[in-house]
Amino acid sequence: MEEIQLFLDDAREHMDKSIKHLATVLSQIRAGKATPALVDSVTVEYYGTMTPLNQMSSVTTPDAHTIMIKPWEKNMIPEIEKAIINSDLGLNPQNDGEQVIINVPPLTEERRLELVKQVKHEGENAKISIRNIRHDALHHIKALKDEGVSEDDIRRGEEKVQELTDEHVKKVDELVQHKEEEIMKV
Repeated sequence: MEEIQLFLDDAREHMDKSIKHLATVLSQIRAGKATPALVDSVTVEYYGTMTPLNQMSSVTTPDAHTIMIKPWEKNMIPEIEKAIINSDLGLNPQNDGEQVIINVPPLTEERRLELVKQVKHEGENAKISIRNIRHDALHHIKALKDEGVSEDDIRRGEEKVQELTDEHVKKVDELVQHKEEEIMKV
């Protein structure tokens, strides 16, 4: 049934977006080692506009515990430091006149457990989003009954929506599991 396929495609697209969003959020949660993604959420006032850090500087990680931010304009170093301090990342930037250096301290056991809790919370949010998409898709497919679509086609459509949901919930679980292992690895 063409109408049912449209709802399935729409549901798949929205569920994929939920997975992508979760992956982005999880990449910004610190797992004990330095990655450029840790500062992706930092924006800096750059000529009156809030600009993502990675669009005004090069962000590298020379080792597992250091992030180096080399702005394209040296006069931006104090602004970058201020933005990092004001972010909720809990990082302490320093500069050597050329670049901003962030030493990422190793995580304590207590902090690791807090981060795992945060990861699980984000995973649950993604699952809720996916279940809401499933609910909408099922609602639209059931409404096709009034338009003369056969009960067999509706049932098959509902089964496909459930398969899609199960597939995406499994992806969420895999992402969460991977991030938890990354955080707990000392």
